[in-house]
Amino acid sequence: MRISLRKYILPLKHTFSISRESHDFQDTLIVGLTDNGSTGYGEATSNPYYHITIESMIAEIEAVRNDIESQHFETPEALYQLLVAKELSNFAICALDLAAWDLFGKQRGKPLYQLWGTSIENYPITNYTIGIASIDKMVAKMKETPWPIYKIKLGTEDDVAIVRELRKYSDAIFRIDANCAWSAEETVYNAPLLKDLGVEFLEQPLPASDWEGMEQVKAKSVLPVIADESCIVESDVDQCGSYFDGINIKLTKCGGLTPALRMIEKGKQLGLKIMVGCMTESTVGISAIAQLLPQLDYVDMDGPLLLKEDIADGVEICDKGNLIFPRLGGTGVTLRS
Repeated sequence: MRISLRKYILPLKHTFSISRESHDFQDTLIVGLTDNGSTGYGEATSNPYYHITIESMIAEIEAVRNDIESQHFETPEALYQLLVAKELSNFAICALDLAAWDLFGKQRGKPLYQLWGTSIENYPITNYTIGIASIDKMVAKMKETPWPIYKIKLGTEDDVAIVRELRKYSDAIFRIDANCAWSAEETVYNAPLLKDLGVEFLEQPLPASDWEGMEQVKAKSVLPVIADESCIVESDVDQCGSYFDGINIKLTKCGGLTPALRMIEKGKQLGLKIMVGCMTESTVGISAIAQLLPQLDYVDMDGPLLLKEDIADGVEICDKGNLIFPRLGGTGVTLRS
C-alpha cells in the first residue's frame, strides 16, 4: 500500500456565503491509496468551523503513514478501525476511507452501489445551492443554472422576503438552510410562510446544541426539519431521532462511507428521512456520495457545479440533475492531473 497526498485550491464560480462565513476558494486534500497497480481516491475539504486545515490533515496522515503502508487491509472497514484507534480527525479519516472504498471496488471491478446490493434505477436528484447574496445576484444564479430543486442559504433579517422574491422567478422546489442562524420562535413563525412559498423542508435552523428550542420546533413547525450541525457522528443519530424529521450526513464530518452506512441504517430504523450533503467537494468526494444514492431520500451533491474548474472525472452531473456513472469500479474516480 502506498499513500499519496495532494492539496488543491478549488476556485468557485461565485462567492459562496452562508450565515457565518463567505469564501471564493475551497481548499481540499486528495488522498490516493495504491495497491497492486490500482489506485483509489478520497477527498476531504478544509473547514474553519471545525478547525480543520489541509496542513493539519496532512500532518495527521503522515503520522500514521508507516502503519498504513506496512499492512494489507482486506476491507475498508479494517483500515477505518485502525484510523479510529490512532485518533485521527474525522476529516482525515474520511479522505482515507473514501480512497480505501474506491480502491476496494476498483480491484473487484464493480461500483460500490453494486457491492452494497443496491441499484441506481431510481435515485434522488441533487439540489443546487444558492448562497446568501443580494436578491439580484441570487436570481442571476438561478437563471444561470436552471434546476428542479434549489437549496437556499438564509440567516438574514429578511429571510422570508428573500424567498418570496426568488419564488417569482422559479417554480422549482425550495429547501431552506439557515445554518443555525434562527431561534425556535423565528423558525415556528417562518415555517407556515415558507410552506406557502413551496418550501419542502428546513435544514438546521437552530444552533446545534439548542435541544430545548428544537423540542419546540418539532412540536410546532408545519415544515419538516433536517439536522445538519446537530448530526455529525454516529452517536448523534439517536438524539436527533427525538428532535428532527431527518438527518443530513456529511462524509467529511462523520469520517467517510464506513460510518455513513451505519448512520443511514440507524436513521431508517428511527423513521428519519435520510440526506447526504457535501462540503463543496470536487468530483472525487461527490462520486463517493453518489454510491449511496439508492439508500437516500434527499441529496446535496452539487459541489462540482459550484466550481470554476474540476480536478477529476467520475460521476457526472448533467442538466436537471441526471447522472452518468463511470464504468470503473469503486467510486469510479480518475484525476485529471
